[in-house]
Amino acid sequence: MKTVPEEIPDEEHEQIWQRVCAIDVAKESGMVCLRLPHDDRPGRRVSKVWQVRATTAAVIELGDHLVCQQVQKVTVESTSDYWRIWFYLLEAAGLDVQLVNARDVKNAPGRPKTDKLDAVWLAKLTEKGMLRPSFVPPAEIRVLRDYTRLRADLTHERTRHWQRLEKLLEDALIKVSAVASTMDTLSVRDMLEALIARQRNPWILAGLARGRMRSTQAALQEALTGRFDEHHGELARMLLDQIDALTTQTEQLTIRIEQLIAAIPAAQPTPGPGESPGEHPRNPAGAEHPATTDADAGSATEPVTRLNAIQRLDEIPGIGTDLAQIILAEVGLDMSRFPTAGHLVSWTKLCPRTIQSGTMMKSGKTGKGNPYLKGALGTAAATAAKTHTFLGERYRRIVKRRGKLKALVAVARSILVIIWHLLNDPTTRFHDLGEDHHRNRIDNSRATRNHVRQLEALGYTVTLTQAA
Repeated sequence: MKTVPEEIPDEEHEQIWQRVCAIDVAKESGMVCLRLPHDDRPGRRVSKVWQVRATTAAVIELGDHLVCQQVQKVTVESTSDYWRIWFYLLEAAGLDVQLVNARDVKNAPGRPKTDKLDAVWLAKLTEKGMLRPSFVPPAEIRVLRDYTRLRADLTHERTRHWQRLEKLLEDALIKVSAVASTMDTLSVRDMLEALIARQRNPWILAGLARGRMRSTQAALQEALTGRFDEHHGELARMLLDQIDALTTQTEQLTIRIEQLIAAIPAAQPTPGPGESPGEHPRNPAGAEHPATTDADAGSATEPVTRLNAIQRLDEIPGIGTDLAQIILAEVGLDMSRFPTAGHLVSWTKLCPRTIQSGTMMKSGKTGKGNPYLKGALGTAAATAAKTHTFLGERYRRIVKRRGKLKALVAVARSILVIIWHLLNDPTTRFHDLGEDHHRNRIDNSRATRNHVRQLEALGYTVTLTQAA
């Protein structure tokens, strides 16, 4: 059987370069390899290798030299955070800089492992377009990412302090965490403050409960009967002070994050032609896709307020304002970096690798990916799985046959695809397909035929009568 050859176009980064530079990054310095055409021998190339200190002045001088040499592409190898000074300053000099992962470029057995040869190897791969660059967002998104990542880290640290406080109460034989839903409620905080103030009467402590916790007075009295002594009070005071300080810092970061997003023009609402900046046509009620555009509204006449990027992402089930800010900081607003939604999913490592050998094809592991982005999408997927929406029904359909973890990854992937469409077109709004979407698409004749065959296989004779 004769097959038709398939044409596979090259990616943007796979073109051949004549004048390239590669930098093998270390903490205090970088090994630079400049690879250019030979001056006297046509068709031959020459590599020049030297060491440059990782200081601002030295890197700026290197950038000026590379500009004078008309370098077309600069490759920087990623090593911890040491690549940043090279990437930022060379990019500011007007050079086309790409960041590559060390494990992707050094897996070449049979060659000596030295910094000089590594730099030459990077340069050779660069000129042949064989390196896949890593995603580095623009400066304004990098600043936003620093704030959102610090807020996430401080939030995790605050959670750890709450866990330490719970362990301290367990040591004092106080079991309030078995009665209260969470440790950070106002009722539990009042009880802890009273314990620190040397109040030991369980009846008085239980009387500090607020709201619905008042119905658990008897259980609270038993849970608050223990051996909370002076050293427990001293340690609890330190932990609560740490928690309060972290809470204040996260609130300050949230305010700053909102200010940064408000200063990004691409994150603001985009008015359509002939519309005022605050209005746009109503979205259709019967859209066929999770994300619909304003143009789909057709004859709709009721205007609604245009939303910015955060508000449009907030409409997706499972995503709140904080998660939307994290997602925006990690993927940015320019979806031209990811030609399709599949490229973004692959970069996030939410889809398994395809491994084919001959006629055998199987799936590999998804990979690690961006921990901040995957954590936010995982939280959103877990929340959306509990809703009566299209995403919630998708989780319930998959979890029956694939298990909880794979179902959550599948829902997270669906959320990321929706995010790509929303960010790729600023006029797009999310529209939920509904939890009955798959049931409405079932072909009744096909389902009837399958059921009839199953009954006939069991020995029954089936006669179908149309219901009235």
